Order: sequence, then C-alpha cells, then structure tokens
Amino acid sequence: MRHITLFLLVSLTWFSQSDALAERPQDAPPNIVLFVADDLGYAELGCYGQKIIRTPRIDEMASQGIRFTNFYSGNAVCAPSRCCLMTGKHPGHAFVRGNANPKHDPEFAKQMGFEFPGQIPIPADEITLAELLQQRGYATGAFGKWGLGHFGTSGDPNTNGFDLFYGYNCQVHAHSHYPTFLWRNRVKEPQPGNTRSLTGETYSQDQFVSEACAFIKNNSDGPFFVFMPMVVPHLSIQVPEESLQPYLETIEEADYVHKGYLQHPHPRAGYAAMVTHMDAGIGQVIDQVESLGLTGDTLFLFTSDNGPTYDRLGGSDSDFFQSAGPLKGLKGQMDEGGIRIPLVASWQGHIAGPRQSDWIGAWWDFLPTLCEVAGQTPPAAIDGVSFLPTLLGDAQEQPEHEFLYWESPGYSGQQAVRLGEWKAIRKGLSKRPKRGEPIPSWQLYNLDSDIGETTDVAAEHPEVIARVESIAAREHTPSDQFPLRAID
Repeated sequence: MRHITLFLLVSLTWFSQSDALAERPQDAPPNIVLFVADDLGYAELGCYGQKIIRTPRIDEMASQGIRFTNFYSGNAVCAPSRCCLMTGKHPGHAFVRGNANPKHDPEFAKQMGFEFPGQIPIPADEITLAELLQQRGYATGAFGKWGLGHFGTSGDPNTNGFDLFYGYNCQVHAHSHYPTFLWRNRVKEPQPGNTRSLTGETYSQDQFVSEACAFIKNNSDGPFFVFMPMVVPHLSIQVPEESLQPYLETIEEADYVHKGYLQHPHPRAGYAAMVTHMDAGIGQVIDQVESLGLTGDTLFLFTSDNGPTYDRLGGSDSDFFQSAGPLKGLKGQMDEGGIRIPLVASWQGHIAGPRQSDWIGAWWDFLPTLCEVAGQTPPAAIDGVSFLPTLLGDAQEQPEHEFLYWESPGYSGQQAVRLGEWKAIRKGLSKRPKRGEPIPSWQLYNLDSDIGETTDVAAEHPEVIARVESIAAREHTPSDQFPLRAID
C-alpha cells in the first residue's frame, strides 16, 4: 500500500508545480533520466572530493539534490553490472556475471551485419527495467553502450524495452570514441569523418547527447525514460580538442609505458578532458529538459558502472587522480574501489538538497526504485529494494538491506558480502583447488573504522564469517556460463 500512496503524493505535488502541465496527460508519471558513466571512479567528481578534474554540472546536481556515499555497482566490470541494473538481481542470481563474447553462427552474423561480437545476451524471459517502464506508458530511449546482447538475439535492446537504441551494441566496438558507425536500432549509421583512429570529426559522446535531447523534445508530452550508458571515461583516451586544451595548461604529464588501446600524446590531460566533456554533455541534456518546462517533472540520476581503470591501461592514471579516493582496489576487483561508486540524484521540488545519504544500496535497487517512481509494480523475483523514501527524505520508511552480495568469475574469481559495517571478500575461486588444497578463505574488514580495507579481522570475528558463509552459500546460484569453479 505504501507503494501506491507515495506515487499519489508525488504526482499531486508535481502536477501543481509543472509549467508543462497542460501538455501532459493528467495521469502521466514523472520522467526519468539515468546517466551512467563507464569506469568512473568513486572520487573522480568534484562533489566526491576530486581536485583536478572539473565536473561543474554534476556537482550542481549534488548541490540541488542528494549524494550517496555507500552505493555500489552491480559488479566490478561492465556487462554484468548492467545486467544487475536492468533486471534488479544481484550477481548471484543475475544471468550475466562476466564480460564474455558469444560465438554467433557465421551466416547469422553476416546477415545481421555484425562487425563486433556483442556480449552474451540476457535471456528472453528476463523482465527489464525498460520493459516495465514501457508497459507503464513511457517512451524509452537508450543512448550509449548496451553490452547485453546483439540485435537479433534474446538480448536485443529493441526487444528488451527500448523504443530507440542509439550507440554501441558491443563494448568491443566502444573502445573507440570515433567509430566509423553507430547503431540506430538495427541499422548502422555511418559517422562522418571517422576511421577509428585517435581523432575524427564525429565524437560518439556528442552524438549520444544530441540524440537524447531530440528524443526528449519529441516525447515531451508524456513520460519518457532516457537511459544514457555513456562510454566515458572508458578507454581509449580520446576527446575533442576544445575540451583538451584547458587541461594541457594545468596538468603535468609523466613518462609511461603504453599498454593497450590507442595511445594519446597527453593521457592525463586527455582523461580529465573526457570527464569534463561528459559533464558538459550531461548539462546539455538537463538544459533541454529545463527549456521544455519539465524540470519539476523529471528525476535525474548519475552513477558509474564500476571503479576506475588499473595498470595505466591506455595511459590512464588512477593514482595521479586518486580516482578511488581512500578506497582499496580498482576496476575488476571486489575491493571497495572496484565496486563502490558515486550516485547523485536531483528532482526539483521533490528532493531537498544538498543532502548526503549513507544508506547502503546497489545497482539492483534501481529497478524497484524507478518502478515506484513510475507507479509500476516490479517483479517479485528480484533482489533490489526501492530507495525512493531516501530520495524524498523519508528515512523512516526506507527499507534496509540485510546484506549485499556480489560474485564474479573474472579477475581470479571472487565473492563479496557487505553486512552492515562489515565487508567480506574472497578471491581465487576461478580454478578448482588441487587435491588436498582448501578453498580460499574469507577476509573481513570493518568499513566504519577501516574504509581502505587494510586490516583483515576475520580471525577475530568467527561469528561474522559464519553469517557471511551462510549468505554466500544461499545467494550463489551456480552458472554454466559463468562458473566459480572452486565452489561449483
């Protein structure tokens, strides 16, 4: 019953405030715009303590809304994290649990025009966030990187709830920000002046912003869901010259041995410029909504799919930018730096700001939250809970997670559990132990006193480890596609 009541209260409020009321159906729920950065670290925004990279528009969102400090991605790498967001399931139940490419039938791939493999698709029986919002009457558009299945497969974005998809279907394709083509639904759209080299004429991020703004304008008379899974600051480091120039004057470069991806002549400046350029694009989308008089009718959220890049790949330098802040670990690892990510939300007239929330949540909470915003009933078989009460400042009504659970077959094979102030993690699960060898043991950290996960206290708290082991055993559903061989 609380679900229905909250929606009605929200609806009455924004009906009275919206300048665009006459153009919207009387029962239209709020618009939703969800920005997702790719590999952006917890501390790479000004509002999270970043000192070098400038992000004025996202910082403005935080100053007018709410900033979460205990929020987590779905996983430590791209595709499985996105699966958690779209399905509302944690990695022990979600189908996609790692980055992997399928083997398509050659004739099918040729017929569909695939130049890149796409990732292992989500199954047809999964119910996605976009499908649920589409059923509620939302116009749905995705602009950026999909990574959950190619066109013509069960993971096709057009059969998973999106009226319009524009961008990269495959994350391998997305390794260049100056691609020769992008997908408009199932049609390849050439990108003028691009050769997949370091520079070009048509920057993909600008295309996403332009398409999103047009979609918003074309659907301003009814509710819209704009999903922007942007590719910045994922490698390669590439950015238009006008955004690069200001950082050339302020950032000192260092010699490095280039590893993978295209080599940028000014990698630190280029990386910072990519994030600032993305921030400006986010501002353009927000400005488009405002120009249509829909700011009070629109919930904006910004987050990242996992932690920042490691090993100076492509010239990235997470140490220089202190990209993970005080957190241990980077992308790929279940340490805090690999999965704790920023979440900023603003909604004029509904989210009072600036506020900070220490509520503990994760990407599988987006589905039930946005369903509650939309007045839609989420599926029963999910792991997420709605954090709409926290957004609206109603802490007493906010459900709490008993635990958060992650697993991944990649990066040695890992499991992690967040249990209040406790964080447990174990690695080395991708291989079967040799005869007589034990399964890797859990490490335990108290994040309230040791946010950097420096001191393993597992031996001192066997009762906590016992709870962790019970949760991990219960929440892990074995997967043929993504096995944890040490325990499956």
